[in-house]
This record gives sequence, structure tokens and C-alpha cells, in this order.
Amino acid sequence: MTANGSRTSDYDFELPPELIAQHPATRREDSRLMVVHRLTGEIEHRRFTDLPGLIAPNDCLVINTTKVFRARLIGKRESGSPAEILLLRDLGHDRWEAMVSPGNKLKPGRVVEIAPEFCAEIREVTARGTRIVQLSSIEPVADAIQQHGHIPLPPYIDRDDSVADGERYQTVYANQPGSVAAPTAGLHFTPGILREIQSRGAYVSKLTLHVGAGTFKPVDVENPAEHVMHEEWYYVPDATASVINTARKTSGGKVWAVGTTSVRTLESVARDDGIVNASSGETRIFIRPPYTFRAVDRIITNFHLPRSTLIMLVAAFAGYELTMSAYQTAIREKYRFYSYGDAMAVMD
Repeated sequence: MTANGSRTSDYDFELPPELIAQHPATRREDSRLMVVHRLTGEIEHRRFTDLPGLIAPNDCLVINTTKVFRARLIGKRESGSPAEILLLRDLGHDRWEAMVSPGNKLKPGRVVEIAPEFCAEIREVTARGTRIVQLSSIEPVADAIQQHGHIPLPPYIDRDDSVADGERYQTVYANQPGSVAAPTAGLHFTPGILREIQSRGAYVSKLTLHVGAGTFKPVDVENPAEHVMHEEWYYVPDATASVINTARKTSGGKVWAVGTTSVRTLESVARDDGIVNASSGETRIFIRPPYTFRAVDRIITNFHLPRSTLIMLVAAFAGYELTMSAYQTAIREKYRFYSYGDAMAVMD
């Protein structure tokens, strides 16, 4: 017999389109917060401003300081037809790995003009279907990307990016450019909420994981074990590892991971005994049921897409049945879903 949560189709659910948040809440902290208690199965409906009251003295909140860069380049081919390039990874010397559209037209040797004196030449096709592109500009390429690039909003946000997205599709603590998607659980935090958490005797520690486009890739095989994760770069500083280890092992505190990116980073660098090692590198970790968590005690997250690696991670932590029940409750209670949507806190 196949266990529930072991197949990709187990994570299908019907979501009314009107529940997909197309814009952020008026204020970051205005989001709702579903609190899921994994030991009892109880579900509470709160506001995000209630979060500091759930975090105890000596607990440690771990945030991802990655910053979304203007990775979406819109231009035209030599024929004058439109083209789009999504920068994924800086390879040095103004060479990037990128996703392109239309893929069947942008073959090696083709050039896309993004702006006068700013263009991208397709150099090669990678084994996974992305492209290696060479950017060139009369000004420094980094400046050209910042000036002409667009915020890469997720595909389920059905509108062009706006000036407001330049601020709201970033966390208030983002300071390490490199992501093509925001660590969206962090979008709800304000400086005031972070100060309140610290004033209660809890710690706030930082790490970085640069989110790649693979975060939006659905699992398209029925056996999740066959899904190929894209690598993502992370960095856990010495100070962060020290605070987490002290909080858990010495002070009896709990580690609250803000977002699946923080969860994946911590679990990538944790030993079997739960000690977190400071390190940097690339991770392809795919957390799904069954999984034994080593470094994370609580999770703050948004509501994710069906059949995604992200909802599978939540199910590994909260339990499959409780996770899917919480999602059905969220739909019934008209929570807002996805990047600009509401939040969930999973605790004991």
C-alpha cells in the first residue's frame, strides 16, 4: 500500500482563482496568520501581528537576507519580435545562465536587444534546457540590469511589475542580491515586529539562500523521488550557527525558520545531532515525507502551489493529513494564497 503523501498527485487541490493574491496587503503586517499545532491538530486563525506573542524567550528566529534582483529582461529579436530572458546565475565576465522565451527561436548565435547599447547573445544550450547568454552594454552590465531589468514576479501574478513591487517584493531585511524570487514568508515582517520579537528575549539570526526559478517548477513526475531539484547557493555565518546552537542546546529555545528557504538551508548544514555548521555552498535538498528534521522546530511559511516541492516540505513537517486539512480550511476561510498571500505558522 502506498502511504498518503508519497505521490505527487496527493498534493493536488482546487484553488479558486480569486484567492491567488495579485497584490500585497496594504501594509506588510496586515496579513492573516493561520497557526497550525501539529501535535493536537488544532488550527487557529490570527493576525500576523500576533506572531511575537507565540515566540518565547531564548527562541531563535532565522531569516533569509537574500534580495531579489531585476532578473527579467524584456527585449526584441533581430526580427523585431518580442523576447524575454530570465537571468538565473552569474557565471562571471558578464555571462549568465538564463531561461529564455520563445525557447525554440533563441538558439546559439541569436541576439536579443534589451535597450539601446544593451543586448544579450545566446551562446549555448545547457543540458537542462537553459541558455548561457553573454550580456554586453555601453555601461557596466550590472548597472544596465538594474536600469532596464524588471522585478521577476511569479507567473501566477497576472500583471506587469510596478514601482511598488520593487519595494514590496523584497523583505525589509534583504541585503544580499541574487534571488529571482522572494523568500515570501519574510514579506510580512516589519522592523517593528522584529524589534518586538527581540524585546521578548528571542534572537533573530540571518542566513542567505538565493532562490532560483526552480522554486516555481511543479513536480511533474508521480514519484517525487524522481524530481530533479535545481541547485541554490547558501551561506550560514559563524555567528548564526553559534546563536542557533546556543539557543537549542544550552537555553532550551526553539528554532523558528522563516520560510522554506531557511528550512532547507538549516537542514542542509545540520548534523544528525542537530548542531548547525557554519558553511557556504550549493544545496539541492528536497524535503518531503518521510523526513526527520534536525535543526528546525517551528516553521513560518506562506500557502504554496499544488504539486510543489514547497507544500511537500510543509507536509514533511506538519504531517500530510494535517497539512492538506489546513489548506482546505484556508480555502474555506478565504485566506490569500502564494507570494503576496497570508502566512501559516506550524508549531507543536
